[in-house]
Amino acid sequence: MRQAMGLARAAAEAGDVPVGAVVTLGGRVLGTGANAREAMADPTAHAEVLALRAAARAAGSWRLEGATLYVTLEPCPMCAGALVMARLSRLVFAAADPKAGSCGSLYNLCSDPRLNHELEVVPGVLGDEAAAMLSSWFTGRRTAPAP
Repeated sequence: MRQAMGLARAAAEAGDVPVGAVVTLGGRVLGTGANAREAMADPTAHAEVLALRAAARAAGSWRLEGATLYVTLEPCPMCAGALVMARLSRLVFAAADPKAGSCGSLYNLCSDPRLNHELEVVPGVLGDEAAAMLSSWFTGRRTAPAP
């Protein structure tokens, strides 16, 4: 999760919402991602999606069974769906997202028995630190002078 926090800080410095993600398998990092929606002008360039893409390339397969995703913010519906489709085994997230969180806050897509796959969800790891980073970033955006 510390590596994901560093990626989140890098996203913030680049002008994106500070979210970072790391996919591991067997103690090895397969892929990383930092939010890049602004930088890439891409609504799907969430940290989780970018980390999954890199992990799939490294693994040589879209099936990431046995892998764990560490992410600094609870995944949204798009990202939670991608985790299920990638067949990840475990999700570890830091801060809950009461507005869009889909792994326990608003929905629970990762643990819905109606879907073709379920994964273990571990919430709250470094949650206070990640929440403080997000809160500070959004406060700075609201108080910054208009261009």
